[in-house]
Amino acid sequence: MAQQRPVTQKKIRRPRAGVRKTSLMIFLYNLVLVAGLILFLPLLFVKAFVPRKYRGRMLARLGFGLAPLSRNLPGGRPRFWIHALSVGEVTSAVPLVKGIRQAYPNSALIFSAATMTGETLARQTLAADVDLLAPFPLDFYGTVTRFQRCLAPDLFILVETDFWPNFLHGLKQQRIPALLVNGRISARSHDYYKKLRFLFQPLFSAFAAISTQTATDAARMTDLGVPPNLVHPLGNLKYAAALPRPAVQDGISRAAFGIPATHPVLLAGSTHAGEEKIILAVYSRLRQLFPQLRLILAPRHPARNTAVLAAAHAAGLVAGRRSATLPQDYTVLVLDTIGELAAFYSLCDLAFIGGSLVAAGGHNPLEAAAVDRPVLFGPHMEDFQEIAAELVNRGGGRQVNDSEELFNALQEWLTDVDARQRAGQAAGDLVRSHGDIIARHLALIQEILAHDRTGAGSHG
Repeated sequence: MAQQRPVTQKKIRRPRAGVRKTSLMIFLYNLVLVAGLILFLPLLFVKAFVPRKYRGRMLARLGFGLAPLSRNLPGGRPRFWIHALSVGEVTSAVPLVKGIRQAYPNSALIFSAATMTGETLARQTLAADVDLLAPFPLDFYGTVTRFQRCLAPDLFILVETDFWPNFLHGLKQQRIPALLVNGRISARSHDYYKKLRFLFQPLFSAFAAISTQTATDAARMTDLGVPPNLVHPLGNLKYAAALPRPAVQDGISRAAFGIPATHPVLLAGSTHAGEEKIILAVYSRLRQLFPQLRLILAPRHPARNTAVLAAAHAAGLVAGRRSATLPQDYTVLVLDTIGELAAFYSLCDLAFIGGSLVAAGGHNPLEAAAVDRPVLFGPHMEDFQEIAAELVNRGGGRQVNDSEELFNALQEWLTDVDARQRAGQAAGDLVRSHGDIIARHLALIQEILAHDRTGAGSHG
């Protein structure tokens, strides 16, 4: 592989098993886990195993069929296991996985996602880059031990979140180094974690290194007891995930959806219940001023598409679903698919980021920014606070606090095309200024692997 310049002189720590505090926490955790399992076993059985769509997945997460899967893994080394929670984390992981594949062409790559939507997106975006799309084990001691011994990674990489005590403790026992990437801790979460520091500190101790999105996240990690030499503020992988984006992807173009090049398009992405009615009302008012304006609505959870479509009809608008034949005179398009939102941003002229007018923490604005689209968002961008602030500071985004401010901001940008384009360029420039994030992470990975080879021997 091409040599990466070391990103830091900080010492990389190999995880050590047998820490008394961790062992006590794991014992108590498993005691509660077993008691809960016994108490709720009938309900869990009905919810997880009776529905056919969940049954196979739950059996796989218990380890059924694991041996044949592991036998199909290539023998290349190093062997990486990358895990992501759901769609957002899978999206962040994609450029890192591709970077690892390029830097370590003879390696074996395992990828897992905790949710069904995350698994679906991983199949769509990573099938050509990974050697195995594996189930992630349920957090029972015997189950995680079997998975870890069977898959035997040289490095486990966790993307952002999804901390499971038995799994992390098992990594320490198996002497498997772990790396947390894109780590973040909000101010609210930091206060919560600090009150329960005795529980969370042992979890973080499983990691040989932690990469955080910002220096603020790094400071919060160290305040929770993580040694400062293990924390590396390397930047947000979402910047890398936003680039590069082709203008036309998988037949997604204005021509394919009958939208003339001269008609402006507003895309409201990752919206939550309570936001669509606000957006539809604002859109209806804007249509009186801009009759050619189109709206693309992408609910955060595609399963809500029926309710969103009904809300559009109730507002007196002609609307259709992405997956169905569209009405000839439609003006509202509802996305009911997974993994296409980023490509659809290239169709719009300006974007609103959902989960921000309601208290849902906001969603990723960088996919729109990456294709030079100006972005609007509400006051609840807690999960993307630094990114939102950077967009506002650079003139690529605006915060609106209610429907009236949303209407006024959209009206201004729809009226002044030059201002809109300048804002879009500023948004895109911000994303492109973070182009070396993957290289920094690859350098850290190289350091961990090098330390592992010169450490206490192979974990086997």
